[in-house]
Amino acid sequence: MLLTAGDDQPTRALVTAVEGWADDEHLDLRKIVVADAHDAVPSISRAMGMHPDLIVSAGNDLIDPLALVTPNHLDQQFLVVGAELAEPTHNVTAVDWSGASFRGEGLGTSSTYNPDSFTAERCAAAIRAGVAAVLNDLTGIVVWLDQPE
Repeated sequence: MLLTAGDDQPTRALVTAVEGWADDEHLDLRKIVVADAHDAVPSISRAMGMHPDLIVSAGNDLIDPLALVTPNHLDQQFLVVGAELAEPTHNVTAVDWSGASFRGEGLGTSSTYNPDSFTAERCAAAIRAGVAAVLNDLTGIVVWLDQPE
């Protein structure tokens, strides 16, 4: 299940990467687009009601609603790509890198935030690394991706 909010370039890059990964792996990917911030919690609930193996989120607008919902649904696995929850529970895994790492909770955008860091290659690597972590029960962590300098 892909849960997405926002139409900014980083969110579009993440959505494209998740859709490409699902296509490459021949997966049945369902998608819920959150129209506005007031619809986020009901959209997360609708996604959980479909009983997916994993809910992948793309878009910074979902971080605070996920922080509200995820601790109350520990049986559902979540993967946050290109951002992270400030206080994740064991059912929330995140994948971040320098230039990403939005954490919500009024913390604002990181001073190192760079929308250009959301390249097709990095977003594709992020979804694959995040799913690998979840499949190997390495959950409740932040997987950090950075290119060597």
